[in-house]
Order: sequence, then structure tokens, then C-alpha cells
Amino acid sequence: MPKMQIERSIVIDAPVDKVYNILNDFNQWIVWSPWLIMSPKAKVTVSEDAKSYEWDGERVGSGSMKILSEDVNKSIDYDLVFLKPWKSQANVRFILEHEEDTTKVTWTMDSGLPFFMFFMKKMMEAFVGADYERGLDMLKAYAENDEVSSKLDWKGTSSFNGCKYVGIHTQCSLDDVGERMKNDFGKIWEFAGKDEENLDGDALTIYHKWDLVKNKISYTSAVPVKEVPTDIPSGFTKGEIPATEVYTLEHTGRYQHLGNAWSTLYAMNRAKEFKTKKGIHPFERYLNNPEDTPEKELITQVHFAVK
Repeated sequence: MPKMQIERSIVIDAPVDKVYNILNDFNQWIVWSPWLIMSPKAKVTVSEDAKSYEWDGERVGSGSMKILSEDVNKSIDYDLVFLKPWKSQANVRFILEHEEDTTKVTWTMDSGLPFFMFFMKKMMEAFVGADYERGLDMLKAYAENDEVSSKLDWKGTSSFNGCKYVGIHTQCSLDDVGERMKNDFGKIWEFAGKDEENLDGDALTIYHKWDLVKNKISYTSAVPVKEVPTDIPSGFTKGEIPATEVYTLEHTGRYQHLGNAWSTLYAMNRAKEFKTKKGIHPFERYLNNPEDTPEKELITQVHFAVK
């Protein structure tokens, strides 16, 4: 069985005892789990002592997890068993290191893949690693603010009228995408401000390719326009999203947590809840302005073109 090892860390601005008490109570896992947010209808059963739980859902499969050992405020070891989509077992651990009122949390997993999936090892490590990063971000938000500003609203299928756009195409590492996109939109809004009457809808980003294994992404951030100007600046690009049916998932909360919407839609696609249309890349639209909107109220709609 091919071995799979995952390790991710984050620093949380909260005392170690608070973080520890979240991690050893599965009732609180429900709030920040990077998997359960994708499947709110999943059946979750937490034991009376909150030291184990079971889950069963179409998008998240089924399995169980229980605490094996605890070293108060230092580490917790878990036994994780998957029943669906395939049977496997994993050893999971949280390691806590504190300094004054901050806590470094390291989340590890040692597991294996069925032999017939040996060729997917790097991809699965990247996928699960991305889930760990989403989970740690939500754990941090929950420990620091007592809530996670990330809510999903399944809007379903509707018609998108299509649009012409002007924007900036970027290829970069996933680690840099936040800062690069911020810089891109700074240039885009400077350009758009010179001809506001030509704007024709909410700003958007089209995602052309994700490569989690190589940690790279290719995207175009843009503004819809009524007519494409003939004198777009150097470094800008133009294009069009055709009219199509789309499946829409709306995310309310910090942009940092938008991965919850994307991961959910990809899980739904894998579960065959909808069929994507080839040739039209998925995109997200920003329904309010981050400059005058509190982060937890930011609304983003993620659209997948569907058949």
C-alpha cells in the first residue's frame, strides 16, 4: 500500500489551552471541519464524551475518528478510519507549541492508498494537504474570533447571460495568489475608473488551471464591459464568457475561506451532482466591494458551466 504523509502548520493568536480544548472536543470540530462544511446534510454522530465521532455523507464519504491519547496542551493522537469512498486507516496527530498567547499548531497524517491508486499518491497528498490548510485557517478563525466567517448557500442552476471582459492574466504559485490578485485588481480598477460608464457587471476571476501538485495556478481577473476598448493597456487581455447554464454556490465571508466553495463544487462534480460543460472555465464574481464591506459580509458567487 503506497504510504501517504501530510503535514501542515499555522500560528494561532490564542492561548494553547483554548486551542487544545477545541481539538479534543468533536462537537467543536463540526464548526471548523474543512470537510463537513461541504456537506451540511451529512449525518454526524458525536459520542457523549465528545472523544469520537462518525460521519456519513454523499460528498464526504463515511468513516469514524476517535482520540487515542492526549498530552494536555501538547499533543493529541487520533485513529481515523475511512469506509467510503474506499476503506483505509490513518494516524492523525496535532502538536501544539505555545509562546505567551500564541499557539503553533501542526497537523499530521500518516496513511496509505489502495495499491491500485499508487499513481495518485502525489495528487492525493496535494488534495488532502489543501484540505488541511483550509481546516487550519478555519481553526485559526474559530479560536481567535469564536466563529468562522465562511457560509455557503447552494443557489443551484440558472442562466448566465455571458459577458465581454478586460483584465489581467496571471500565472503564479498558489502561495502568492492572494497578493498577486490584489495587485492585479489595483491595476484593473485604475483602468476601469477612466470609463465607468462602460462597465457591465460585477468584477470576476476566471480560473483556467489549478495544479496543486506543482503549487501553480493560472487565472484572469477582469471587469465585464459593454464594449472592449481599442486601447487597452499593455499587459492587459480581453475575452468573453459565452452565455451558458451555470451551477452557482454563494460564499459569504472572508476571501481567505473561498476554498470552501471551490472544494465543495469539485466534490459535487465528482459525486455527479452536476455535469460540467467543457470549454468554459469556472469563474467567481464579487458581489460587493471589499473596501467598504466587512470581511464576514463579503459575497462571492462561484459558477461552474453545466450541461
